[in-house]
Amino acid sequence: MKILGIIPARYNSTRFPGKPLVIINDKPMIQHVWDGVKNTGLIDRLIVATEDKRILDTVNSFNGEAVMTGKHHKSGTDRCGEAIQKIGEDVNNYDVIINIQGDEPKVAAEHINLVVKAFEDPSVQIVTLKKKITSLAELNSTDTVKVVCALNGDALYFSRQPLPYIRSIAKEMWLRRRSITYFKHIGIYAFRSQVLQQVVQLPQTPLEKCESLEQLRWLENGYRIKVLETTKESVAIDIPEDLLKLK
Repeated sequence: MKILGIIPARYNSTRFPGKPLVIINDKPMIQHVWDGVKNTGLIDRLIVATEDKRILDTVNSFNGEAVMTGKHHKSGTDRCGEAIQKIGEDVNNYDVIINIQGDEPKVAAEHINLVVKAFEDPSVQIVTLKKKITSLAELNSTDTVKVVCALNGDALYFSRQPLPYIRSIAKEMWLRRRSITYFKHIGIYAFRSQVLQQVVQLPQTPLEKCESLEQLRWLENGYRIKVLETTKESVAIDIPEDLLKLK
């Protein structure tokens, strides 16, 4: 199986401008992500997709590979869609394309390995991950995306609100309900090559606009998203204060 990895990295983040270039332990964050992915040994080719020349130059400075993309993209996957048109080879040479978050400097090899292995099932179209929620703060945070799944592991819905809603008990007791487990979404996406080429052509959908979650666009258009469970935490840097999580 041949794997292409793409790291979308946007300079003009609303909540943390210049985030990919912030220095962590003497290296820019984008280099931490790059090194973490390369060290898994699972990716045949890795590319950073960015809208800013400063990120492009930084990636080139540590001998990485980057392509320039437009400033107009609504999501990281849309940015990946432009990147695959600029890689200098037929994207159909790759069986699977993985969208790796550019703001998670502690890349988990376990996450990449999980999504890659899922494609041994020929029916799989898109794969992502989930992790058990263990705190009320996480459950109630609108920055933590929740996912609910069918019995076969396919995603039913993603939301910034706690799902499911347990009508019969107080919200403070929800995590103690043994019959229900709450899961947060871990934002790595892997696609069959032809599926990625299809989904980036889709216009934004009503649910996607409501929740500001790109994966709802795929569900609304009938694509199946396989969601696998991991126990390995990811550390997403959304605002400057999140850098404290790395300690």
